[in-house]
This record gives sequence, C-alpha cells and structure tokens, in this order.
Amino acid sequence: MSKIVTFAELKAHSTKESLYILLHEKVYDVTKFIDEHPGGDEVILSEACKDATDAFEDVGHSDEARELLPNMLIGEFEKDGELQLNSSKPANNPALHDAVESGSNIMYFLPLGLLGAYFAWRFYGGA
Repeated sequence: MSKIVTFAELKAHSTKESLYILLHEKVYDVTKFIDEHPGGDEVILSEACKDATDAFEDVGHSDEARELLPNMLIGEFEKDGELQLNSSKPANNPALHDAVESGSNIMYFLPLGLLGAYFAWRFYGGA
C-alpha cells in the first residue's frame, strides 16, 4: 500500500534541504537531485507546494528524467486536500487546436515565401 502524502507534508518539505514535488498526483523527494537538475535549483524550488505537473510536462522532460522518478517516489497525494490538482489531460479546445495549426502553417509557408522572394529578387533586379 502506498503512503498518502498530505498538503501539510508537502508544504513542510519545500526547501532546498528537503524538497518534495507533486507530479501526476504522486509525490517525489527530489532533495538529492536538486543540485544536479539541468535547469537549476530555482526551477524546482519554484514548483514547491503546488502541482508541478503542467510545468514538468511543458518543459518536455526526457525519458531519462522520467526514469529517475520511481526511485524518488514517496507516495500518492491526498485526493481531497487543500491543493487543487492540475488536470494533466490535454484540453480539447478548438481555439487552441486552430492556433497550433495556424502556427504550423506559418512555420511552413514563411520560409518558402522568403525563398521565393529571394529568387525573384535575384532573377528580376538583383545581380
């Protein structure tokens, strides 16, 4: 049976000397890893006492980083505590989908347009 970690326990371990991080409804003791973190200790410390799932996923941690987590696991986070957990499920938001698709189109057509403009300049008026 897994240990249940309360919000009070999470808050009690929020310093560089003893740091617990909440990811995907699980609590990890990252105290020994904090000095080795490639992003620096400030990045991890800024996520203390809150659900760090979104920040962890937004950065896009490697498989190697994820493989370190099981050895740091303390237990499950309390389900009905003071802290509201972030939803780690992707949002089904049409506006977000359209924005990503629009950004993807710009990243595709902008270089092609610049390349076409360069060749037109070279052919019609350049050297």
